[in-house]
Amino acid sequence: MHLYGGTVAELARHVGDETFIAAAEQRFTKVFGEAPSTQEVQSWRRSWPALVKVLQAAGLDDLYVLLEYSLPATGERVDALLLGTGPDGNPCAVAIELKQWTHVQLSRLRPGMVRTGERVVQHPARQVGGYVHYLQQWVARDDYPLTARGTVILHDAPAGLVAELRAQASRGPAARHPVLGRDDLTPYPTPEALAERLGCAELQPSARKDVERFLTIQHRPSPALLERAGEVIEGREAFTLIGDQDLARQEVLHAVEAARARGTKSIVAVTGGPGTGKTVIACRLLGDLCRQSDSNPRLLSPSGTLTRQLRRTVGDGFRGLITTFLNNLPAGITSDSVVLLDEAHRARTYPDHQRGAFPVTLGKLLGQAAVTVLFLDERQIVRPTEGFTLQQLEQHAERCGFSFAHIDLVSQFRCNGSRAYQQWIDHLFRPAGAVPTWEGSDYDLALAADPEQLSHWVAGHSRSGVTARITAGFCWPWDSPPTPPLLPEVTIPWEGPSGPQTWARPWNSRADEEHFDHPDVPPRPFWATDTGGQEQVGCIYTAQGMEYAYNAVIMGGDLVRRGDQWIAHPEESHDSQLRGLPPQRYLQYALNTYRVLATRGTRGTRFYSTDAITQNYLQTLLPSHDGEGGSWE
Repeated sequence: MHLYGGTVAELARHVGDETFIAAAEQRFTKVFGEAPSTQEVQSWRRSWPALVKVLQAAGLDDLYVLLEYSLPATGERVDALLLGTGPDGNPCAVAIELKQWTHVQLSRLRPGMVRTGERVVQHPARQVGGYVHYLQQWVARDDYPLTARGTVILHDAPAGLVAELRAQASRGPAARHPVLGRDDLTPYPTPEALAERLGCAELQPSARKDVERFLTIQHRPSPALLERAGEVIEGREAFTLIGDQDLARQEVLHAVEAARARGTKSIVAVTGGPGTGKTVIACRLLGDLCRQSDSNPRLLSPSGTLTRQLRRTVGDGFRGLITTFLNNLPAGITSDSVVLLDEAHRARTYPDHQRGAFPVTLGKLLGQAAVTVLFLDERQIVRPTEGFTLQQLEQHAERCGFSFAHIDLVSQFRCNGSRAYQQWIDHLFRPAGAVPTWEGSDYDLALAADPEQLSHWVAGHSRSGVTARITAGFCWPWDSPPTPPLLPEVTIPWEGPSGPQTWARPWNSRADEEHFDHPDVPPRPFWATDTGGQEQVGCIYTAQGMEYAYNAVIMGGDLVRRGDQWIAHPEESHDSQLRGLPPQRYLQYALNTYRVLATRGTRGTRFYSTDAITQNYLQTLLPSHDGEGGSWE
């Protein structure tokens, strides 16, 4: 997909016309499903004419240019893409990143980032390098030997800024992509010299059929990319399978092979509670599938946090293979694809899965892929606009004529492998009924007397070099700006030895990227793993899918114990998706939420309730935690 395609000479005839910009706005809305921002349209007005002027000065009028060319597997767009034929007769694409910068702030400690105004963005040479990598790995193939290059054009940038950016990029692979400023964009000493600086030396115009081939070719991962991904995943200790996990993996592979042999659309449901290894199995399966011939696999998750964590572990170069599944189908999924959908219970089901048919976007995904493997835990559904049940999935398969298989994971690998703890948590977060006193010895579980004890417990483990985090129900406002400093919005009054006190901590950062001036505040996707996360409070949407060694859970006023049952108070919630629900409907989401939060810790958990009656109830079930004694290990 792209906004405009034509030769440089054809573009030159229109680019200065305001009606051309208006047409681009309309096409953008049609192609990408949303209107462009005012800032983006303004950048077109300034950068497109500047680009055309440079290309014409370099004598490149007959090359084909695409504006705002989409890289479907990543959701990113190339500002401009030049198509031509190289000296070897093969097609060549030159990705161009356009910037209007006149000054930016760079940091020696973060060579891959720059700050412009209030925004922190990727270094443009790294950015265009990602585009080149994509074109080489998702478009080029044996029968279409595309070569790709990248160039950064800063048409307003002075020589000093360009020199700084070049120096910053010289320390890594981004150095191969030229960064050009206004002094580099003149035809000096010849137009051919300018063309060479642009990375377009010796490029000849492409025949129309070659342009059409490029525009219609299917984007899919190359065999080389898949082979590397398979090797990386197999070599990662984080994806080592234990016992029943490997048996489950083999069962899934058998089901996939059987589905392929039948030649029908197939659904494989893998169910299991927290800590049964769903994510690690999904990752290993991706590695297995990548190593199969003629494979076209994907690992999807509705959780952007989980996606970012997995891509960090495997390597960001494989980001098209591991991507977030929200409202749109990922590109390149075909009738031979095997799709692994982790955290399937978080799949969006707008407007409300209890009032309509099977989720539309998920249904399209199941209908498009050859085999879809869904990793599901119904008791982790925490919103009315997310999730579905195993029964609904099986019924959908039957309606559509798809084959269906179900694999249930039983063995517990989180929470120190303690099945006793998992069973106790399942009892605790049922709507009603007696809950046994905790008597287990294979998991560190206790009740904190006050929030300060939670802080001391978490801080002690953090000083010992192990991950420890505090989480809470969404019972406090969350109005902090996306950039630090974060506001201490989670406030709990409590009675200390010297009188009334107030405990306060900020929620985790809303930002998806590290802040340029605050490296000690991890972005949301890395709150559970990076230093600094122990100073903030995570919520269900940050913690779900993650794990850490020690886990402190604050129960708010939205779920309180009265007698032998839990009572829901949705009015205590600050989650706009939930607070308007009737109490009985809110109850199940609240129980699921706290069950998820309670199962993040691999070694130990501490509970604390802000409701005095609930705190007293928990005291009858759990040993007290003195907050100071004993070893942190």
